[in-house]
Amino acid sequence: MEEVATLGGGCYWCLEAFYQQVKGVDKVLSGYSGGTVNNPTTSQVYTMSTGHAEAVQITFDPKIISFKDILEIFFAMHDPTTLNRQGPDVGNIYRSVIFFHDEQQKQIAQDMIENFAPKLYNNPVVTELTKFDKFWPAGEESQNFYNNNRSAGYCQVIIDPKIQKLRQKFTQKLKPS
Repeated sequence: MEEVATLGGGCYWCLEAFYQQVKGVDKVLSGYSGGTVNNPTTSQVYTMSTGHAEAVQITFDPKIISFKDILEIFFAMHDPTTLNRQGPDVGNIYRSVIFFHDEQQKQIAQDMIENFAPKLYNNPVVTELTKFDKFWPAGEESQNFYNNNRSAGYCQVIIDPKIQKLRQKFTQKLKPS
């Protein structure tokens, strides 16, 4: 039976591009979670007044990849020590956050925040741990962005180097190219 993970770690295009390459991940949607407005538009979210974070919703097979493995990738592939920022992206919509779907995910995430992530970084981890409520998919133009726009400047300058890092660090967890 498949499970769902919902994560915010800066730009959802980056997270989507990573997790689409991971064995056991069946689907990745880019969107918004953690806010106060139902079914927000992109322009509403980018006012930074709705409380949403850019997030991905990952559907995965726990027999192939565990939630813990998903979080190992999450913590290695973004900087969980920068409050409301990832690289050039600044604002509360780019915060580091794990939206847990059940108590087991909450416990695993708490352990990873306290015991795994701090070993990777010198600065304190600021990743939020928040109960999942709702996820709102972004528009079609934001889905599968990296695969559809590899020649775009953002993909070449920001995402491509991160994809190389993913391939180096997590070779065994990736789908065959």
